Amino acid sequence: MPDRNAELRIETIYSADQIRARLETLAGEIAAAKPQNLLVVPVLKGSFVFAADLLRALHAANLTPEVDFLTLSSYRKSRTSLGQVSILRDLDLDVQNRHVILIDDVLDSGRTLAFAKDLLSARGAARIETCVLLDKNAPRAVSIEADYCAFTCPNVFVVGYGMDVAHRYRELPFVGRLVD
Repeated sequence: MPDRNAELRIETIYSADQIRARLETLAGEIAAAKPQNLLVVPVLKGSFVFAADLLRALHAANLTPEVDFLTLSSYRKSRTSLGQVSILRDLDLDVQNRHVILIDDVLDSGRTLAFAKDLLSARGAARIETCVLLDKNAPRAVSIEADYCAFTCPNVFVVGYGMDVAHRYRELPFVGRLVD
């Protein structure tokens, strides 16, 4: 865990401009599928910046989804998944017979997205798709692939653009990796 007073060097992996351009394309791909009765569910906390920018891009692509939030955790304050997903905040809206797109920051072990998909399926969602900012080149603990993905990412710990380490660096406008 980094000392809160020590600044670490952060190497940019995806710049703010690269992210912005990719999200416009990604929103176009989602809109081309013509989703009906769409509910977008960002998985908090790490996806909040990605979700906000993607929602604006979806609006520009003439989609008008409803939005609700699900807070899940498998990391807590660690840099590695603890292997068990917990619901920290549940949805307010009913997903019954809805087309749901789950938005998450990183697909690595797959546990969080698989858990969320199973949860919404059990609650009667008609269709569940996933959209991730980063698909890490990492071994999956479960069999899952993203339906929509902004970028493929090396198997390194990333921060910025909503993602953190011990609640720091979420405000960065780019995706980067900590350099020791």
